[in-house]
Amino acid sequence: MLTRIAVAPSGFKESLSAHAAAEAIAEGVRRVVPEAAIDLIPLVDGGEGTAAALAAGTRGGRLVQTRATGPVGQPVPTHFALLGPDTAVVEMAAVAGLSLVPHHRRDPGATTTYGVGQLIRAALDHGVRRILIGCGDSGTSDGGAGALQALGARLLDADGRELPYGGSALRTLDRIDPTSLDPRLKDTELLVACNPFNVLCGERGVARVFGPQKGASPRQVEELAAALDRWASVLERDLPCDLDLREGPGTGASGGLGAGLAVLGARLLPRFEVLLDHLDLDARLARADLVVTAEGALDHQSPRGKVPAEVARRAKLSGRPVLALAGTIGEGAHLIRSSGVDAYSSILPAPVSLPEALGRGGEFLTDATERALRMVLLGARLAA
Repeated sequence: MLTRIAVAPSGFKESLSAHAAAEAIAEGVRRVVPEAAIDLIPLVDGGEGTAAALAAGTRGGRLVQTRATGPVGQPVPTHFALLGPDTAVVEMAAVAGLSLVPHHRRDPGATTTYGVGQLIRAALDHGVRRILIGCGDSGTSDGGAGALQALGARLLDADGRELPYGGSALRTLDRIDPTSLDPRLKDTELLVACNPFNVLCGERGVARVFGPQKGASPRQVEELAAALDRWASVLERDLPCDLDLREGPGTGASGGLGAGLAVLGARLLPRFEVLLDHLDLDARLARADLVVTAEGALDHQSPRGKVPAEVARRAKLSGRPVLALAGTIGEGAHLIRSSGVDAYSSILPAPVSLPEALGRGGEFLTDATERALRMVLLGARLAA
């Protein structure tokens, strides 16, 4: 009997926030099991919605609205969160996310994280001593160069000229002048919530893994990979730190923002370690008869630090069954079962265009939840 259902989805990129996805799933549950007690646990992974979710989940938390340089170099409305007097949350997606890059300008060699550095400075202006930087849903691949520029570092070519925005420009980087870095950074704890599987360089580096989905052609991918190699070399020489900047865990987060912040003394931490524990997630999953999670896509990358895999891993600590729903089912999706997902399904009822899928995401998710739960109940009757 399904009397307690935990609904713990991620957001669906460019379609549904985590909260909207949770509400859509809950509506589908009510169609089938109207008497069920539903525990809504919208989850964030450092990407879109992170600052708002943490502000809402923290007593006294609030969003601060501001403007900063967006990923294509133009000002955009954005925000960061204050969680009390000492802690701020900077969500990189709110100022440098892929959703802020118009489709006709999706060139990861040109986009910038400059606005991320501006948000960090704005948080410092509020007197905080601890800043959590959420990585995810980025539209950039500049290695965090823009953020360092906004924080006062000068990136210079061989002629002493400042580099323009974007990862491609790093091919001509000669040296970094850190003398004007914001001095408040030395007294501030920076925690980067990131996917530790993302690394800056190498065959699994961010340019090769994520460049194509951000708009890079095969040739641009290799050019950007070379530029980030150059970036790593100069960072190691001019701003040395204890972390392996090329292949250290999390250095490739948000197009390499992890590496750029690491040289400022930031700690790169698994995002769920930072973001989920305050939700008492393990105990809430343990109380459920069924756990329903969801994300925009399931594929071979899903077991590597994605929300459904983390939810399933934690649910299995209490032996709870897990159902995963996704906008699309890609190659290697079956690997998600190794994380503890018992069954998974696409929410699409038929082939539809991308704009329609994004626009009707909530409707499709509700209907798919209803279909899946009716199958679950049918299976329970057959097993009785």
